[in-house]
Amino acid sequence: MGDRSQELPDPSPLVFRVLGPLQVHGPVGPLRLPPGRQEVILAALLLEVNRVVSTNHLVDLIWEDNPPETARTQVQICVSRLRKLLAGADGEVSITTRPPGYVLHTDAGNVDAALFTTLVLRARRLRERGELHEAVRLLRDAVTLWQGDCLSGLDSGPLANKARQLNEERLTAVELRIRLELELGRYDGLVGELQRLVHEHPLREKLRGQLIQALYWSGRQAEALEAFRTTRRFLAEELGLEPSRELRELESAILAGRLPAPAAPAPVSASVRVPADKAEERTAAPEAEEESEPTAPPAPESVRQDAVPHQLPAAVADFVSDAGQLAALEEALTGRPGRTTVGLAAITGKPGTGKSTLAVHVAHMLSETGFPDGQLYCDLRGTTGTPATPEEVLGRFLRALGIPGQLIPESLDERAEMYRTRLASRRVLVVLDDACGEGQVLPLLPGSRGCAVLVTGRARLTALPGAHRVELDVLAEDRALELLSRIIGRERVAGEAAAAKALVRTVGRLPLALRIVAARLAARPHWTLASMVQRLANERHRLDELTHGEMTMRASLSLTYEGLAPDDRRLLRLLSMAQAPTLPSWLAGALLDDRRPFPSDLMEPLVDVQMLDVAGVERTGGFRYRFHEIIRVYAREQLAAHHTPEARQEALARMAGGWMHLAQQAHRKVYGGDFTVLHGDAPRWEPPDSYTDEVLADPLAWLDAEQASLCGMVEHTADAGLHDLSWDLATSLVTLFEVRGHYDLWEQTHLSALAAVRKAGNLRGTAAIRASLGSLYMSRNQFDTARQSLTSALDVFQALDEPMGEALCRRDMALIARTSGDDSSALELYRRSLADFDRAGDVVGRAIVLTQSAHIRMRQGETAAAQSQLDEALDIYEGVGYTGGRARTLRRVGQLLLEQGRSDLAVLTFTEVLELCRDSGDVIGEGHLLRDLGHAFVIMGRPDRARDFFDRAVTAREGVMDFSGGALARLDLARLLDAEPGRSRELLVPAVEVFRERRMGRELAEAERLLATGY
Repeated sequence: MGDRSQELPDPSPLVFRVLGPLQVHGPVGPLRLPPGRQEVILAALLLEVNRVVSTNHLVDLIWEDNPPETARTQVQICVSRLRKLLAGADGEVSITTRPPGYVLHTDAGNVDAALFTTLVLRARRLRERGELHEAVRLLRDAVTLWQGDCLSGLDSGPLANKARQLNEERLTAVELRIRLELELGRYDGLVGELQRLVHEHPLREKLRGQLIQALYWSGRQAEALEAFRTTRRFLAEELGLEPSRELRELESAILAGRLPAPAAPAPVSASVRVPADKAEERTAAPEAEEESEPTAPPAPESVRQDAVPHQLPAAVADFVSDAGQLAALEEALTGRPGRTTVGLAAITGKPGTGKSTLAVHVAHMLSETGFPDGQLYCDLRGTTGTPATPEEVLGRFLRALGIPGQLIPESLDERAEMYRTRLASRRVLVVLDDACGEGQVLPLLPGSRGCAVLVTGRARLTALPGAHRVELDVLAEDRALELLSRIIGRERVAGEAAAAKALVRTVGRLPLALRIVAARLAARPHWTLASMVQRLANERHRLDELTHGEMTMRASLSLTYEGLAPDDRRLLRLLSMAQAPTLPSWLAGALLDDRRPFPSDLMEPLVDVQMLDVAGVERTGGFRYRFHEIIRVYAREQLAAHHTPEARQEALARMAGGWMHLAQQAHRKVYGGDFTVLHGDAPRWEPPDSYTDEVLADPLAWLDAEQASLCGMVEHTADAGLHDLSWDLATSLVTLFEVRGHYDLWEQTHLSALAAVRKAGNLRGTAAIRASLGSLYMSRNQFDTARQSLTSALDVFQALDEPMGEALCRRDMALIARTSGDDSSALELYRRSLADFDRAGDVVGRAIVLTQSAHIRMRQGETAAAQSQLDEALDIYEGVGYTGGRARTLRRVGQLLLEQGRSDLAVLTFTEVLELCRDSGDVIGEGHLLRDLGHAFVIMGRPDRARDFFDRAVTAREGVMDFSGGALARLDLARLLDAEPGRSRELLVPAVEVFRERRMGRELAEAERLLATGY
């Protein structure tokens, strides 16, 4: 790595410490900070160094629940005094006002918390490359920065939460460093330190496990076992808990004499890892600059370029294995000697035999050792009426591999080519669950022999080339008894051995049937196994069919179903209408029209008897559920038998109304209100307010997580004739589709809704869908199609006197005119759109039009008019809290500042927008802003800085396969490198190919001219 002095930024005259008591060290020693409010404000600014901290947040930190009326004024006074204090210390630091609050600007390396985070991040990357010694050294350096608990002695409850988070990160770094030293074989030297850490942090089981390992591999086996027993006693006495599974496995391995030594991970392949110098550039704090120069942002992180997906569902804890089966699957997937193709295995069998369970178990077993570059997983829905298409699956996988939605191509062949390219040098395991046939699987196969694919399905999948096949049947008796023992307890099975064997035989040794029966026994410990055998024998006319495919499952399922309370049976039937992969708890309330505050209470009786599975936990702390597909089929049969079509339609409307309410609230949170969207009149069903507030704390994250459910509901309501809900939900989801680039889902949902509203003669809904499709076609640069769709929608909206619809259509038609160079038509359309938005009372719509039309004013040299429009737009966005609109408008402000010759302010503005893009995950926006910063530094006469930003723009755009954006940045960079003809030619040759392929005539002509002049 070279000299350590080259790794860390040069210190400025001021150094800030928050990892311990709050301290500021100036050039002549410590600065005295007035205790109280100024300390709290400075600490808050340092924890978010170079980022905006809102005034409201600072007020909350100081006064919490009861601020005085003069709170904001008092914060301003404190900030002013801090500015004077820091300015008097002659340091390269400043506090600037940046709506909605303040930013403390300094080199991030001068704040110990930021430096700690940087060092830990570098250490993790070094570990990935196999450089363990250097990673350990950096982790030691990081922990040395601490001088006690974070912000110790500072009295602020909200800040204490952030301090606790940093304290936790410190312990995590210590645990990581110890893990690496164990991998390096430094057992003896760690024992004393681990004993001290366990004493200081007795509840951290990871530290206890590391102590046990260190003792064992130091030759102190008896002490290692005693450390485990001490842990067991402590946890039992203090918490009433048993040690974790990992600790119990350590004890078993020590007793068996087969505890493997900790092994260092294999270095990441050179073809995918980030070069050391580039990794340093991304993570190190920027070098200090002269005071007159504006501070530029650090280079973007490469998490999308090196995205490592971990998509596997949780493995089943009570899995029973066939050692030979597992070994054969491992060999097929990880590779036989001389294999030149992708590893491929297929698990098939009749329903209920555990295909998915086996696949997930094998995938987890091989994930770290065999496939360190990640695991992709998708339920292909082969047994449902709507199997996943290869295009849909490839879109999901490409996003997981770091490709933004906007850059994913439309065609299957192009998606497959990008997918294979992305996996070419990686070792990734792909699990394709519930395939309907070979045609669904073949486009999803990688081309690299380093990858492997594990497929499950009911069909035999005999046409998959070179696949190792495993066909599951019912369990052998010994494995069936083992499964029963794991669920209800070994003592209970051993106490009734004969009855246990009879029970296993009675349910036909089918895993699903056995799990259902065992669940009833586990829930009723007073029942004997013999009594359960007798109960099953009384229903032999159904259970005798357990060995005959799907019909056999109906008997076991009806046994459990009939044991449910009437309301639980009704809920099970109605839940079967939901087509979502997992079910949130509020669905139970909607389907039963039950408005209790904790609707999960309605689901739990079904979980108790394993008619529903717990699939995960939401951010609210509530659970998500899912059906086993066979149980869903059975429940649908019962639905048809017990509910009239009218009753089913009413329940479906309530369920769809719940999704509609949540989607509408998510849109409001993103835009600051019900702006820029039309809604229908269909009734909503509102989940509990507390649930809605918590689950929509991050509305875009919720929309992302529920994407499949929401899109499925659009199609479900369309098919069911609930046309008003279908079009309303589809257009509300554009909030997600537009930000994430889900253009295929945008089209798919809208075409389904369009068919429904046309069939119903719903003119307003038809126009709304056509207008939204017009926006989609614009995003795809299909301007003629977009214009036709928007024109037809506008005609209907005018006939209906619908000002919001007219405004949306004219705004998008203006954008088409502006893109084609017809500025006069665009301005007239914008003028009329403004009037329409004003009639509709939509201030965000007005702000969007002001921002877009300001760009034309800038091009025409009307800077004063452009500035006025941008100022008004910013006021609107800040008033409603719409961050996305504010970012787009600020970018135009930065461009206007450049035209006015105010380059320093332009750089600061672009920097702020860049941070907003990073916070929202907008990779395309990052690329735009990096180019904007490059152009700013060209104008400022700083070609060195401009070159740096253009270089970063090339990396950022091409890193996510945005080759046209990368080519533009290459052209920018080539203009600066007239003294380096070889480098310029290297940049321009691939750019010319892209410009020619994408028909970018103006750029192609300039690139060819530069090449011809000797570049």
